[in-house]
Formats: sequence, C-alpha cells, structure tokens
Amino acid sequence: MKPQERGAALLAVLMLVGVMAAIAATMLERSRMATQLISNALSRERGAALVQLAEVLAINRLEALVRSSDGRQRDGAWQGRPVPLPLPGGSATVTPRDGGNCFNLNSLVSQSGPEALVTRPIGGLQFVAMMRLLDVPEPQARLVAAATADWIDSDQQPAPLGAEDARYAGQAYRTGAALMAEPSELRAVAGVDQALYARLRPWLCALPVAALSPLNINTLAPAQAPLLAMLLPETLGPPPVRLRLAQEVLAERPRGGWGSVYDFANAPRLRDTPIATDALQQLVVRSDWFALALTVQTGDRPMQASVLVDARRTPARVAMRQWTGEN
Repeated sequence: MKPQERGAALLAVLMLVGVMAAIAATMLERSRMATQLISNALSRERGAALVQLAEVLAINRLEALVRSSDGRQRDGAWQGRPVPLPLPGGSATVTPRDGGNCFNLNSLVSQSGPEALVTRPIGGLQFVAMMRLLDVPEPQARLVAAATADWIDSDQQPAPLGAEDARYAGQAYRTGAALMAEPSELRAVAGVDQALYARLRPWLCALPVAALSPLNINTLAPAQAPLLAMLLPETLGPPPVRLRLAQEVLAERPRGGWGSVYDFANAPRLRDTPIATDALQQLVVRSDWFALALTVQTGDRPMQASVLVDARRTPARVAMRQWTGEN
C-alpha cells in the first residue's frame, strides 16, 4: 500500500470511529432522557395516586365535621387551618375553607330544561351590587353582568347591554352557552379587562350548579362582608353604608355561630332591616361546599391540587379538581 493510501485509510478509520462515538453518545443521551421521562411519569402517577388518597382522607374528615353536633362545623373555626394527613411513603396537608362563600358566576342563569339555561335577573342584580361594593363604576358593572349572563345562557338573543356570539365575531372564540367551569373564563367576556378581573377574582367561584351562592353566615369573615352586603336592600343607603353594616353584623356574630337564619335575621343590627325573602333563603348556617388546598410531598417534589367537594349528599364527592395554578 502506498504511503498516501495508508494515510487515507487511517483518516477513514478515524472518521468512522468519530461517527460511531457520536452515535453512541446520542444513544446514551436518549437512553438517559427516556429513563428520566419514565421516572418522572412514575413519580407523577404515584403523586396523583397519593393526592387521590389524600382526597379520600380529607373527605372523611369533612363528613365527620358535617355530621358533628357540637358546633365545630358551624362556627367556622376549621377554616384555613392546615391538617396533616398520614400517607404511605409520603405526607400531605389539607387546608379547607368554605367553598360556597363566593359569588357563583353560574347563578347568573337558571336551568329551565336539560340543556336550557336562561338568564336569572336576581343573579345579575347581585353581581352588579357586589361589583359596586368593590368600587366598580355602575355602568361598567351593569355591562359586565349582562355580558356574563349572555355568555352562559343558551340563546343567542343579547340582553340590553349584553353580548352574544355576534359581539365576539372578531375574536377566535364564541360564547360558552354552558355553565362556567372556572372563574378564569370571565376574562373572555366583553367588558372585562385584566384590572377588573384581578379586582373581582378573590370573590368569585364557578360552582357546578345554576344556583344562587349559598352563603354561610357562620363562616363568612368580616373581610368577606361584600358578599353579605350585596344581599342588603339599597334602601339602607349607598354601598359604603351597606358594607359597613355587613361588617358590623359579622363582627358581632355570637360565639359558636347563629343557630338558624331566623336567629341571624333577628340580630340586634338587623332586626329592623327589611331583607328580602329570596336573600334570606340564600343564606345557610352549615356548609355544603368545601374548597380544599392539598399539598402532597412525595420524594423531593411537592404536588398541589385545588379540590371542590360537594357535601350536599352522603357520601360527599369531588365535584372539581385542578392541579396547582388558579382555583
């Protein structure tokens, strides 16, 4: 073999070795990534299983709380208190709060048939009242309430100030024509900007029922007074006056809570206040909805979930689950 041929052969061998080394490195990297993906998937599945187990344990605690007759459930002392839950191979904490103390966006409609949702005027009035209590200008509040009701209802006939599909013709979406699944849907409604949504979000929920918000007068905190004040008649005065009255009533709640809505209506500050029958029927003294913030620790990665529990029946059931993020 001539010298120049030996050099070319050596170069070819070196190139082949380089290509094989690159292929081997790529295969090793892909194998490492596949192993990591499998490990992550198994970790997620194990975490999800632990979250579901934590849900079962938390619901059992809630059912015991609901059945209790010693006032523990009624006075709301359980709200916001993290409760540790024993789990095999991990740990969890659940922090419960009343899931019905909010403005239910789906109360803007009522169910008139299996798939027929019609606008509920009283829901719109309450939404406007709550927004006014949060310093939203009345014209904007009325527009947003009407547009939100149109977003949910089944028809395509816009209400005065409302907005049906034609209003969103330039957008990449149309109205939902169904109950809202979560409050974040409000951001797509005509008249709602980011600033307004941020102001309203702490007060909103989307319970999976077309029903007025079931406000528990025993678990409402004075800081949640706008939810109670939105039910008070405008004859009592402008929003600041009604808000102050609601704060005072909640601050003077008897130890252990009110035994009934009748007791609440006859509280000293409300005895001469003409609260509408519809509003009184909306108030409750025991919670039917519970919002749970679950944190499950498995390995070095915590998993978080927001869970809405429907305790109207026995056994209670999970009505909605959301992994981390907004609830």
